[in-house]
Parts: sequence; C-alpha cells; structure tokens
Amino acid sequence: MNFNFPVFLASNSPRRQELLSSLGIRFEVRTAAVDETYPSDFDPFEVPMFLARKKVEAVSDSNSKSLVIGADTVVILNHQILGKPKNHDQAAEFLSRLSGRDHQVVTGVCIKYHDTLSLFKEITQVTFGELSRSDIDHYITSCQPFDKAGAYGIQEWIGMIGVSKIEGSYYNVVGLPVHRLYQELRKFT
Repeated sequence: MNFNFPVFLASNSPRRQELLSSLGIRFEVRTAAVDETYPSDFDPFEVPMFLARKKVEAVSDSNSKSLVIGADTVVILNHQILGKPKNHDQAAEFLSRLSGRDHQVVTGVCIKYHDTLSLFKEITQVTFGELSRSDIDHYITSCQPFDKAGAYGIQEWIGMIGVSKIEGSYYNVVGLPVHRLYQELRKFT
C-alpha cells in the first residue's frame, strides 16, 4: 500500500511497528509523552480509543498533509482493565486472575489525515487454561512482560501453553488489528 504523503505511527511498541511493516506500509515512528489517564467513570471498552486518539493528537500537525496512526490495547476481565504490570508480583496477580477464565482484549485505533479522523476498536475474546504458579513465575522471569497489557503476550511462551481459545483477531491481541486497519487505510489511498 503506497501513500503520496508521510505516514507516522504514534507508538513505540515493537510489536505494532513489526505488524505495520508486515503490511508493506512505509512509516516513521513519531511519539510524544502522553498522559494515559482517563476518567474513572469511563466504559473500559472505550478507553483504548480515547488513549489512541490522545496519542495521535499529541504528534499530529493540523497543517501537515501526513497520516498518523495511533493505537492502544487493554485487557479487560470482568469489566475491569488489567493494565501493564508494575512489577513481578502484579504480573503474577494478573496472570493468576486470567488463569482458567475468559477475558477481552480491546485495541482502539485512531487514524488522522489532515482534518479527517477515523476511530474504531476491535474486540477479541481470549480463553486461558489453568496456569500453574510455576508456569506464571517462569514466564514472568524469562519474558519480563511489564510492557504488556494484562501481563502477557499471546505470541510468547505463555500464549502457546496457556491460551486455549480465541474468538476474533489474533493480531488484535498482539497489539494491532491489522485486517481492520488495512481496510480503513485503503480509504486514504
């Protein structure tokens, strides 16, 4: 997919960068410090779109003829967001809570081109089998999932041994719903 204008990804996530590159899109990473807080009464399923938009608005220039893509992913268990764990203990707590249960992974995406804004979310249902404490500790020690929502990466060891079923986009769980994103980006070519 070729664009006649610059494309920027408002994310430092190596997973998002790899997925966007795999679509054959040439882009540059452009990020800015963003306050990732949100109103406490916000519907958790709307939070990723809210944060994706904040990321895009922090780096976009309204006078520029460039396209900016931003995304944010959250893990939701029982209508509660499990964010990025602060340490080993919190990662273990998150994974223990996810063990043997269903949860939702929601990625919000914002695309801005000049004055046009496209905002959407993708929801994937993920089911974990039972995880032992030794499996959880091994994963946290070996993979350091402190930059991952819900304390796990589906593409890593814990996903291979723990995820028993998904309904929806696998790539959404990795961090970018590439199928839907590609469809949306075609509108700008």
